[in-house]
Amino acid sequence: MLQNTGKLAGCTLFITGASRGIGKAIALKAAKDGANVVIAAKTAQAHPKLPGTIYSAAEEIEAAGGKALPCIVDVRDEAQLNDAVEKAVQKFGGIDILVNNASAINLTGTLETSMKKVDLMLGINLRGTYLTSRLCIPHLLKSKNPHILNLSPPLNLNPIWFKNHTAYTMAKYGMSMCVLGMAEEFRGSIAVNALWPKTAIQTAAMDMLGGSDIGKQCRKVEIMADAAYAIFNQPTNYTGNFVIDEDILKKQGIKDFDIYAVAPGHSLLPDFFLDEEPENLVKHMEDHGASPAFKTGQSSTVDSGPIADTFKVIKGILSPDVVKSTQGVYKFDLSGEHPGVWYIDLKSDAGSAGSGEPPVKADVVMSMDSADFIKMFSGKMKPTMAFMSGKLRIKGDMTLAIKMEKMMGLMKPKL
Repeated sequence: MLQNTGKLAGCTLFITGASRGIGKAIALKAAKDGANVVIAAKTAQAHPKLPGTIYSAAEEIEAAGGKALPCIVDVRDEAQLNDAVEKAVQKFGGIDILVNNASAINLTGTLETSMKKVDLMLGINLRGTYLTSRLCIPHLLKSKNPHILNLSPPLNLNPIWFKNHTAYTMAKYGMSMCVLGMAEEFRGSIAVNALWPKTAIQTAAMDMLGGSDIGKQCRKVEIMADAAYAIFNQPTNYTGNFVIDEDILKKQGIKDFDIYAVAPGHSLLPDFFLDEEPENLVKHMEDHGASPAFKTGQSSTVDSGPIADTFKVIKGILSPDVVKSTQGVYKFDLSGEHPGVWYIDLKSDAGSAGSGEPPVKADVVMSMDSADFIKMFSGKMKPTMAFMSGKLRIKGDMTLAIKMEKMMGLMKPKL
């Protein structure tokens, strides 16, 4: 791994989304030099499914040798951001480095992506990056070696990276366009660069995208922290670059990249927006035991909401007996607040359920609003009544649709 040099001692880093993952890893790397870190993130109380808060991150930063200022910040909120910037300047005397790390992801197609989720991604990825930069730049201009680093990809305009998740790509590329514009606008005064991983990085988001087996195909967050550290040690004329983590570390003399691997020696999954096309990513993941939540030609989402929770209960009641008595494969096309494609296979082995297209052709396709789906599976609405009232559209074997009620009866006590 890249050794610390102490060059960031006394420098102040303002990092969005630094309570966990890559943002926290960058903070800890800088802390080893004795840097000051402003943790600008939303998580003030422990999340049931995600690790870390701004306060636990602050403790780790100080234990590593740095000084920390935890700030509750939603990057879409100008007042919260402005307050955090002012507190940073008051406590540490200025800001030397800004890391725009906060990001939202939703890998769905145009018709499946609600405007609420479009606004979320554009609000955090694009507007949040622009706003945070705008508020920090007056202070960065006073620094001896100021940097802005956006965690965003090279601007690859191959349509393959737009067709399955246009909204997400637009939002993420918005961060990259900030690099393109601000690097030129502040050339000679502030170094403005982007950093993106060559391979998948093991984070909570990646675990949701690829399932529990994805980790062995990933590298650890430390590779991104080392790459960011290498960038921060460059002069301000190092600007306008779309840096790939492995490339800059090779230039720093790193030769052994197995030290960054979650499973050294294991085949690694290339990240989005580089030369590897989505179809190849899916095949690569499946060949090595992962179950990708995104596939070409289908829409899916990284969602820990009520639909995902309902399917966790469904998985818990699957059994050979239920499969034997049903013998059907169901596909659900959901619209509304939680859109997406889900399936229940009650024909194969002990059964299976999850997001995306079913593993075999569906016998029944049910189309409905996600809110009605939740009502149906919690016992508040029967499929027959939903169908008669027009809230449920069914294609395929109607007898199998009626058999679904038996499963719902098993689920009711668990929901």
